[in-house]
Amino acid sequence: MEIIGQTSCSAAKKEKVKSDHDVLVEESLKKIKNKLIVMSGKGGVGKTSVSVNLSIALADKGYKVGIMDVDLHGPDVPRMLGLEGMLGLNQNQKLTPMRYSENLGAVSVESLTLNKDDAIIWRGPIKHSAIRQFIADVEWGELDFLIIDSPPGTGDEPLSVAQTIKDAKAIIVTTPQEVALADIRKSINFCKTVKMKIFGLIENMSGFTCPNCGEKIDLFGTGGGERTADAMGVTFLGKIPFDLNVVSCGDTGVSFQEKYKDSQVTKAFADIAEKMSKLI
Repeated sequence: MEIIGQTSCSAAKKEKVKSDHDVLVEESLKKIKNKLIVMSGKGGVGKTSVSVNLSIALADKGYKVGIMDVDLHGPDVPRMLGLEGMLGLNQNQKLTPMRYSENLGAVSVESLTLNKDDAIIWRGPIKHSAIRQFIADVEWGELDFLIIDSPPGTGDEPLSVAQTIKDAKAIIVTTPQEVALADIRKSINFCKTVKMKIFGLIENMSGFTCPNCGEKIDLFGTGGGERTADAMGVTFLGKIPFDLNVVSCGDTGVSFQEKYKDSQVTKAFADIAEKMSKLI
C-alpha cells in the first residue's frame, strides 16, 4: 500500500537530483566557449579522423581544446590519439580528460572500459545519460573549443547533444561523391529541424596526389561538398586531400601533422583551424 506523503517526498527527491545534475551540466558548459559537434550523414567519410586532426590543429594554434567521443558503439578517438589507460579522478571526484598535449584532452567511453574490445550494448536513454555525464562529471575546465565526435547519421547521440548543449554548432563532414552528399543534405536538414546552427562543412578525401608521379587523381570526385554548402547556405570550411599516411597514422596512434608537417593535409587542417578562429 502506497502512502501519499512518502510518494510525494520520493518524487520531490528525484526532481531535486535531476535539478542538481542539470546545474552540473550548466556549470561545466559555461566554461567552454565553443561547442562543435562533428557529424556525417554516412559512415566511411573520415569523420573521426577529421575530429582528431582538427582538434590537434586548433591545439597547435594555442587554443585549449577538449575532444569528447560520443560515438559510443565505435569509440576510436583514444586509439587515433595514441592514448591508453583509464580516465582518472581528481580531488573533487570528477573524471579528468586523458592528456594528448598541454592544450588537448580527450574523453571517451573506451577510456572507461577495461577490455577495449567489449561491445557497448546501450539503448537510447542510457546513451543520453552517458553523454550528460561526459559533460557534468568531467573536469573539462576552461576551454576554447569542445570538439564532439559523433557516430554517423542522425540518431540518438547527435539528438542528445542537441538537447543537452543548446548552443552547440555542427561541423558536417562529407566526401565529394553524390551518395555521400545526399546523406549530408539529410544532416543539414536534421540540424534545421532541431534548431542547431551549422558552423560549416568540410569536404574530406578531396583529391589524391600520386606520390610517384605527382599527378592529382580525383578518387571520389571533387568540389561536391563546396557546391552543396553553397546550395544550402552553409559555410564551406575547406577541403582535406586524401593521403594514405592519414590512415596509417590513425591506426598506430601517431600524429599525422607532427610526422608530416609539410604535407598538403597538414596545411589544409591548419587553414581550416585559421578560418574557424576568424568565425568564432
